[in-house]
Formats: sequence, C-alpha cells, structure tokens
Amino acid sequence: MNKTNFTSLFPTFDRTAVASHHALRQAARARLAQASWPTAKFEDWRFTSVGPLVDSVFELPASDWTIDLALLPKRQGTETIRLVFINGRFSGALSSVPATKARIATLADAKNATLLTKIANDDDSPFTALNTSFLDDGACLQIPDGVVLEQPIEIIQLARGGRQAGLLNPRVLIVLGKNAQATIVERFRGEGGYFTNAVTEIALGEHALLDHVKVQQESNSAAHIATTQVVQAARSTFATHYLSLGGDLVRNEIRVRFDGERAEATVNGLYMGTGKQHLDNFTVIDHAQPNCASHELYKGILDGRAHGVFNGKIFVRKDAQKTDAKQTNKVLLLSDDATINTKPQLEIFADDVKCTHGATVGQLDANQLFYLQSRGIPLEQARRLLTFAFANDIVSRIKIDAIRSELEARIVK
Repeated sequence: MNKTNFTSLFPTFDRTAVASHHALRQAARARLAQASWPTAKFEDWRFTSVGPLVDSVFELPASDWTIDLALLPKRQGTETIRLVFINGRFSGALSSVPATKARIATLADAKNATLLTKIANDDDSPFTALNTSFLDDGACLQIPDGVVLEQPIEIIQLARGGRQAGLLNPRVLIVLGKNAQATIVERFRGEGGYFTNAVTEIALGEHALLDHVKVQQESNSAAHIATTQVVQAARSTFATHYLSLGGDLVRNEIRVRFDGERAEATVNGLYMGTGKQHLDNFTVIDHAQPNCASHELYKGILDGRAHGVFNGKIFVRKDAQKTDAKQTNKVLLLSDDATINTKPQLEIFADDVKCTHGATVGQLDANQLFYLQSRGIPLEQARRLLTFAFANDIVSRIKIDAIRSELEARIVK
C-alpha cells in the first residue's frame, strides 16, 4: 500500500491552495511519508481493511460543480448560521452568516487560527496527516469568552464523484472561550463515488458548553474516514451525537481528553447499516485529570450483510482520582448475515474511581413482537415500531427539533 496515488496530486493542489497553510502542509507531508497505512496487524484497525481504499486512484474534485439542490438539507430556521462547502470549497451563495458575536470564517481567510493542527495529532493516524497535507479551505469557528449563541451553526459538506473517485479533506476548527456556549451541527451528504477524509478539532475553555451533532449521510458508493478530536478545560461540558446513515466504508473516530478537573463529556452514537456497508466506530476518552465524568452510549442496527465495529477505549490516568466513566454498546441484528465486532475497553491506573462498561447484541424480542401482533399490529409494522424505539433512544437526545424530526422520519423509513 503506497502513497503515490495521493502524493502525485500535491503539485496540482499546491497551484491553487492558500499560501498561508504551506508550512503546515509540508510538515504533514513529511509525517505522512514516514507513516504506514493501518492493516489488520494494527489492533485498533483489526476489523477494518483500508487496503482497497488507499490503493484506489483519486482525482482532485472540480471546484465548479453545480449542486443538485435536493442534496442541500432544509434550513433549520431563518436565524441558523449555515456554512456550505461544495467539494471542499466554501459556497458563499448557499451559506448564511447573520451578524453575531462569534468569529466565523473559512480557514482560507482565518487570520488567528492558532490552534489549527495543534489538537488533532498526526501521529495518531496517517489519515490526519493526509488531511493536513491537503489543508486549504474549511470552517473556523471561534466563540469568544462569555458569548452564548442562541442559534445553531450548521457546517454542511456536499460532495460529488467524477470520472474517478474524488478526494475530499474537510477541516473544521472550533474554539470556545471561557463561559462560551454553542450548538454546532456537521452534515455530510453526496452522490457518486468519492473519499471523504475529515478532521474536526475542538477546544473548550473553562466552563464552556458545546452541544455537537454529526450526521453522516454520504453516498452509498462513498468512503468516509473522520476524526473528531476534543480537548476540554476545567468544568467544561461537551456532548456529541453521531448519526451514521450512509457510506460504503465508514470509520468515525472521536477522541476526547480532559485537561482540567470537573469536566464532563457525553459521547453518543447511532449507526445503521444494510447491504454490504461497513461501519466502524472508534472512540477514546482520556481521563487525564481527576474529578471528571464521561458517559458513552453507542447503538447499532444492522441488516442485510452489513458489518459493524465498535471499539471504545476509556483511559483513567494515575492521578485521575474520582473519575466517573460509563460506556455501553448495544446492537440490534435484523438479519442472520449481519455481523458486529464490539470491544468496549477500560484501562484504569487510579484506585478511587467508578467505571463500568458493557456490550449487548441481540435480535428483536419475540415476546414484544407477539404482544404487538396480538393487539392487531401487522408483523412488519411491529418490527418497525420496535426498531424505531431502539434507535430513538439516541435521536431523542438531539436538542434541535427540526433535525431530530428529520432523523426520526428517516429511521421510520
């Protein structure tokens, strides 16, 4: 598995890329040259093969693609802040940024994005180094100290494959100052064959509060590999809700590190697969400071010959006393050919902690199906009701009414 199908695109890319990110790109390319693509010998990638993906031939996507407006999600309200990117390029015509106290810019124009590449570590993944190697445009959101944004911010990534698979490297930087609050939604949609390799960096100041939602609805011919890396200061609160509803090969990583005491993180996810979809969920919560709490719940619904993976790690460092951590993975298999590999993990190096983890895998409850049928509900409708109830435990936690309703309707279908 070589890298020439990516590195050969560098000269063409550099001719139009912004000069301000040149040094960051060059440093990442040096690290990419030394890195190895993950194989089954890598424990964190044991159930996911990226060989066919990285051996594919890619092209840089056209910047003048005309969007099919059906791909663009409906607006969630006139006050919603919306940044739309088409094949990785910012579209001012489709975006809406009303006056606000937040500093909202594209990375191509951001002047003070000092934390860019400082949170997401290239050493953790060659895919992060690959993303930085193509660093150009993206979203930069900075919420100053004490600012509470009432309206949500939507970051929408739209993609379309061409004659060859397009290579997209979306980048997002989110920084909340002390006592700042915001709700941010990332959405991925597309058509045709392409490879989305996304990185999101998030830094929360003291007492900051961020509610984060990610909805992955890529084309069923697309690959989606993404990393969201979060660093939390003291007494900050972070909640993320990940919905995986599309894509052919999907790997979503979420890494959270507590850098201050009494911080709290909620990490929830729902992955739904059918056909031959491969959906890999990898999470790391690093309790590097004492008196912090984390709550993690991932649910999967797999039909057809879909393959799901859940690999969740919780680290409790030596001095992280009074840690409270809970991790759960529940999976519903709707066919005999669907498979799941689940691996919740705890690594604890402190003695005064409260930590639990577990996983359950099963099918629809026959007694519940019989009960519903005995009340006159047809079998297929009964199956849908029980499946919806299982999934809606995650969706109901999303606080944005319009997005929650949209996802509920998608699950019912």
